[in-house]
Amino acid sequence: MKRLAGLSALALIVSSTSGCGWLWGEEGYFRDRGSDYLEARQTAPMQLPADVQAKRLDPLLPVPAQVASSEASGKFEVPRPQSLQVRADEREFSLQRSGESRWIVAQRVPAEVWPLARQFFEDNGFRIADERPQTGEFTTAWQRFDELSASMARRLSSRVSGVAPDAETRVRVRIEPGVQRNTSEVFVTSAERPAGSTADVAFAARSGNASLEAALLDEMLVSMARSVEQGGSVSLLAARDFDAPSRVSLSEDGNGNPVLNLGADFDRAWSGVGRSLELADVRVDDLNRSLGLYYINLAEGAQVNEEKPGFFGRMFGSEPSKEELEARAERYQVRLTPVGDGVQVTVEKDLNTIAPADVSRRVLSLIQDNLG
Repeated sequence: MKRLAGLSALALIVSSTSGCGWLWGEEGYFRDRGSDYLEARQTAPMQLPADVQAKRLDPLLPVPAQVASSEASGKFEVPRPQSLQVRADEREFSLQRSGESRWIVAQRVPAEVWPLARQFFEDNGFRIADERPQTGEFTTAWQRFDELSASMARRLSSRVSGVAPDAETRVRVRIEPGVQRNTSEVFVTSAERPAGSTADVAFAARSGNASLEAALLDEMLVSMARSVEQGGSVSLLAARDFDAPSRVSLSEDGNGNPVLNLGADFDRAWSGVGRSLELADVRVDDLNRSLGLYYINLAEGAQVNEEKPGFFGRMFGSEPSKEELEARAERYQVRLTPVGDGVQVTVEKDLNTIAPADVSRRVLSLIQDNLG
């Protein structure tokens, strides 16, 4: 009881002195300190002893040059922030190095880089001996430098060391999906054999001739950048062939459930299935590449350039409500599972339930029809 009375008395004293300057005024204990920085004065920097080695520390929050002088008085107007500047080094094609390894990074998907890389070698006199768009690789035939275009032969002869004048060389080009989404990485590996030899020399694991591969990467980098600047287009047929599996078959597993077998690695299969669902007008609500899942809704069309209803359309109820969309939804999961050298595609109702056989066969047939 005494404690309550004491607190009440303290509250009464505080409330009765709310108008006193010593507590809330300009010089009061609880005064507003928000403008104290205006009275701050610059002091000389701290000096360290001559024998002390110190690392320069840059300020975390440097004061902008536009801020008024500390001697200024009156109201200060904060300047508007400057617009963000686009990084000048964000190029579509760039050369990357890690130790002795070199490769090209392209800000484009592999299907768009494939025709650019292939065209570069053909334009410079290389003969394509083998190509596998499904794995993003092509290999040139055995050739001497003097069998290439005059300009390419001259540039390679001046830059490449360790190659006999009459030696034969072939090149393997590999295009892989980059670490970042919608990027590609281009690698070049070479192999050499003496003139007149018919031996099929295998490609080295890392590099055959570092100077030759570096010269080809430099030339290809310039060629790709120039092609894009000149408005070079990308073949849709090449893009379609790039991620199309070499073998596609619809069968059944041991339990009689429909299974689509794709003769491709996971990257190509994932890209191909996603493109096929879009071409088949199947809506993909979500996806999880790490789990190999496309979450589809068979009751709605694909979400490609959809136009939302306008003001009057929404007013008169032409746009279905969320409740209506949810009531008619037919949600399933398309799962990609690596098996051996290929990928199996199945359809599930949820994580623990296989979709009905007729639904699975219909979805997998749509994917198969749009893969080729």
